Amino acid sequence: MALVVSRVILTIRKVACHICYRDKEYTHPHGQPSASMAQEQGSPPTSTNGESPASPLEGGCSCKHIRYRMVSKPLIVHACHCRWCQRETGSAFAINAMIEANCVVHLGPEPLLHTVPSESGDGQTLARCPKCNGVVWSNYEGPLTRYVRVGTLDQPARCPPDVHIFTISKQPWLLLPEGVPALERTYERKEDYWSEESMKRLAIFDEKVRIWQATKGEGRS
Repeated sequence: MALVVSRVILTIRKVACHICYRDKEYTHPHGQPSASMAQEQGSPPTSTNGESPASPLEGGCSCKHIRYRMVSKPLIVHACHCRWCQRETGSAFAINAMIEANCVVHLGPEPLLHTVPSESGDGQTLARCPKCNGVVWSNYEGPLTRYVRVGTLDQPARCPPDVHIFTISKQPWLLLPEGVPALERTYERKEDYWSEESMKRLAIFDEKVRIWQATKGEGRS
């Protein structure tokens, strides 16, 4: 009987994790978008073979107060060697897995969001644990995408970099692996570095971004 109850509870949790919010914005107490903002209805993208990942990636902060699950493969994984990423992480580079926001589900409390300066001047939103202050992901282009910090995954080795960018400011002692694209700055044509599956997902995602940007524009008028 206890086993049956446990399975029912697990099923309810899985269903709850896929609830998306539409036609309504959720605002952070300090005026910033919450982590669940602007998620669209529908199932998250599937893996390359058309099936959901057999073992979704999970991760979280150091104190484990914040836990999350990636229910799809990243669109792409960047190893960024720009000086801003070096300064923010206190390391030689940052490894970010870009993924749609509705493909990252919370397994507990949501992180706190706050905006910090960025090299572009637009700023970026960091998602931090309110207890240990660990950053689990960033938002550069609004709330619809997340750049998950690969080091916060339980199995970071499953998300190696697809491309190294801004190697013009790479630390001179760091040797990059052979066979992985390395660019002095960044790329202009996604199709040169993104997988075919990711490009298909991007087409759907771009439409959502246009709708969100139009909505934000109407809110300012």
